[in-house]
Amino acid sequence: MRFKKTLFILSLGTFGITNTEFSVIGILPDLAKAFDVSISKAGWLLSVFAIIVAVFGPFMMMVLSSINKKKLLVFSLLVFTVANFLTPLMEQFSHLLIVRMLPAFFHPVYWSIALSITRQNSHKSEVAKNISVIFAGLTIATVMGIPLATLTSSLLNWKFSFIISGFINLISMIGIVIYLPSKDELNTKIKFDYQFLKNKILWLNFLLVFLIITAMYATYGYMADFLKSVSGLSGEQISIMFLIFGFTGIFGNKIAGKYMDKSPKKTTLYFIIALLITHVLLNYFSVMYMALVVIILLWGLIHSGGFLISNVVLTSIETENQEMLNTIFTSCGNFAVTAGSIIGGYWIANNGIETVAWASIVILCLSLIVLRQKLKLSI
Repeated sequence: MRFKKTLFILSLGTFGITNTEFSVIGILPDLAKAFDVSISKAGWLLSVFAIIVAVFGPFMMMVLSSINKKKLLVFSLLVFTVANFLTPLMEQFSHLLIVRMLPAFFHPVYWSIALSITRQNSHKSEVAKNISVIFAGLTIATVMGIPLATLTSSLLNWKFSFIISGFINLISMIGIVIYLPSKDELNTKIKFDYQFLKNKILWLNFLLVFLIITAMYATYGYMADFLKSVSGLSGEQISIMFLIFGFTGIFGNKIAGKYMDKSPKKTTLYFIIALLITHVLLNYFSVMYMALVVIILLWGLIHSGGFLISNVVLTSIETENQEMLNTIFTSCGNFAVTAGSIIGGYWIANNGIETVAWASIVILCLSLIVLRQKLKLSI
């Protein structure tokens, strides 16, 4: 029972740090206006954060591996809390960017330790189920964080969006102090044995995860523009679609955790096929409103399990370097999100927004080929 409380506290932490990373999307116009910069320059607040997470994740875990893991979790959330509270005080864009950069270094640290603690304290039959609780924080943050920040900025001021994120991280930090015991294994220095990097299955898993997340974001990253330009929806209707997407996503994350525990190979295969079919339906039926509602519902249900499934796939290798694997996953995920955005943008520039779903379809087909190769080597 105590571990269940710890799980939800760790999930609240993932909500807080993910909200800190992505909620800025909803208030970019306000920030651009407040600091008198272009929208593209304001976008650095998101892209620089993601790049730091992707590049420095593994190095941060190596440098900090000898420190008690509970203290690292607490300190990471403290950095996020302070950064969020300091942000409203910044008067120059360069200073704002620096304050945004600092917590990015500790984003992969928190993720890696939270996932490792969850795996270590879970029965073998409930690993994916418990990990899904951690990823629920990410799912809710990616769907609700942006609208929450936008609403707060509209009703009050953009500064209050960061203050709210600061309080969320503060509450999570206090929860970890209270509920997470300082066990002996949390004091153990991580020994990085790089022999596991010679495992061919690991590299196929890495490629598979990269392709899956890239495919997810090649279309999802342009969902709002797609619904506006292709489906002809109003701003209010688009908000409703995002809510439908997010609401079903919460359940999808839970379902993915349940079936990954039972049959990870089949679940991964069915996930890719289901996501592929959803994008095909989106491509052909996006102009039919009722059909679009059903497609968005299914898309959210399937899409949300992608990060959980990807994490289980990548960390399924038997090794004592779980922290390193989780850090690699965090870096891979951020690189893949960036790659998805770039590929989706390139596809739109050359073929039009109405065909962007095909970018995801092509990448998902490639992921099926990689999965097939992986299954052949696993036999």
